[in-house]
Amino acid sequence: MSDGQRTSPEDQSPAPSTAFAAALLEGLVRRGVRDVVVAPGSRSQALALAAAAFERAGAIAVHVRIDERAAGFFALGLAVESRRPVAIVVTSGTAVANLHPAVLEAHHSLVPLILLTADRPEELRGIRSNQTTAQPGIFAKATRFAVDVAAPSGLRSESRAADELADNAVSFAAGRGEAGAGPVHLNLAFREPLSSGFVHVPHQLVDALTDEGGLVTPPAAAPTAVYRPSILLDRDKRTVVIAGHAAGPAAESLAHAGGWPLIAEVSSDARYGRNLVVAYRRLLADPALGGRIERAVVFGHPTLSREVPALLSREGMDVTVVAPTGGEVYNPGRRAVRVVSAVSVVEGPVDRQWLGSWITASRGIAEAESRDSAPDLEAARSHDPAERLAYVKAEFSAVRQPIDRRLLVEAVWRATWPHDRLVLGASRLIREADAVVGGKKVRVHANRGLAGIDGTISTALGIATASQRAGGAGVTRVLVGDLTALHDIGGLLLAAGETPPRLQLVVGDDGGGTIFDGLEVATSARKDDIDRVLYTPRSVDFEALARGFGWGHARATTRAELDQALTAQTSAPTLIEVPLER
Repeated sequence: MSDGQRTSPEDQSPAPSTAFAAALLEGLVRRGVRDVVVAPGSRSQALALAAAAFERAGAIAVHVRIDERAAGFFALGLAVESRRPVAIVVTSGTAVANLHPAVLEAHHSLVPLILLTADRPEELRGIRSNQTTAQPGIFAKATRFAVDVAAPSGLRSESRAADELADNAVSFAAGRGEAGAGPVHLNLAFREPLSSGFVHVPHQLVDALTDEGGLVTPPAAAPTAVYRPSILLDRDKRTVVIAGHAAGPAAESLAHAGGWPLIAEVSSDARYGRNLVVAYRRLLADPALGGRIERAVVFGHPTLSREVPALLSREGMDVTVVAPTGGEVYNPGRRAVRVVSAVSVVEGPVDRQWLGSWITASRGIAEAESRDSAPDLEAARSHDPAERLAYVKAEFSAVRQPIDRRLLVEAVWRATWPHDRLVLGASRLIREADAVVGGKKVRVHANRGLAGIDGTISTALGIATASQRAGGAGVTRVLVGDLTALHDIGGLLLAAGETPPRLQLVVGDDGGGTIFDGLEVATSARKDDIDRVLYTPRSVDFEALARGFGWGHARATTRAELDQALTAQTSAPTLIEVPLER
């Protein structure tokens, strides 16, 4: 080459690491992956830079997070809302270990994730090389497919191998195999040079994407290897339908068709309809109602009460569990008579007395405990000044009402509509909501696979990003306790160059983990011990935290302030702080 001549990046041959990373990403994109979450690192640079090139070409969206645990839960939120596998790119060492909480949640919640973890090549393992640990198999039984991929060396066959790897990754993440949808782990070794050259994004691939949203047909889950029959139920037993977390609308449809009471947890996506029984906890404990149940049909994963597992563990109870996919099924007491993929009911008359007794009792409890009363409009129009003054005082007192947990969950529920998203943390507040809020057909998310407080803010940001990118005009509201918020406070860190979603983080601050009030030991152990090792009270300036991360902040101490904060129009994500009595 003569002096002054240069080769453009397009004319250079890419390093084997870059060529393999590009081929793998191309294979994932061809099979419907549209989101890649990247945490920075040296060993993973070929994957990260290839992802950036594919985003620039319009093939994917890249989301950057500096904390791998936050990255994992952000990807979980994207996958839950979009119902597509989402890829996560991290470097080697502790970066991989930090994905474990999100991987476990995805495993138990059947959420498709594709973990692309960079690693040292074989010759650098086992000799205490920096940032090197035993990554193959690190997630054990929580993955649907796991493979340790040798470092590429530039062979022509490696492009085809990368495509086959992508095919397996997407199909297993989407549900091929006995365990159903869930995480897939590709542990990818790379030798130096860790990246170089121009990343080629085939124009045919970009042309295949539609102009609107860059989407093609999402990957379809392969048929599960577990055979479970569909059954037809008769009407000869007093039946209740139980919808646990992520049960979906099939539970409400069965309850409606059978004329049976519907017990639907707040994150079931089935909490609506005429058969809904809100006060189910107390009614399950009532011998005249719960004591007469002969059959229970269970959808999803119930986690919010002790009464439901107690019912299903009762001697002689006829239990049908509806689980179309997944290796594990919800079966407390191991008493399920049958596990099926779908259920329907024979045609016939509804036992209106059985259904009516549940609905009437539940409504009676709700009316007796309601603190909302219609305004006295006659008093407002009265010619008597004393009556008008009494009306004004009553209304003024209502809007200045101090906030407790019930008022908080009711206000958030009232402000949320079908075009919105609601995310509930594993705090005391989700149980409060489950106990009191009525039926409404809104999309409610919660990490109930393991019911941990990990990553709730990051999960919600992923959900908000996916829902609003798809054309959703609503707001994502996240309702958490103070400890759940603090556990993922790093999730408040927004990535530069990425449009933040419309999100309200509502923090019920009662100064610690008051959910532990429900433990039996709370009545017998020393109060100072309980405070220190269970409640773990913290004094935190949430406004300073919000401002430091670039979020808006509002503090609501009355009903009027809370309603105003929840309905405020703002472009920046906002933290709404709500002090609560312990």
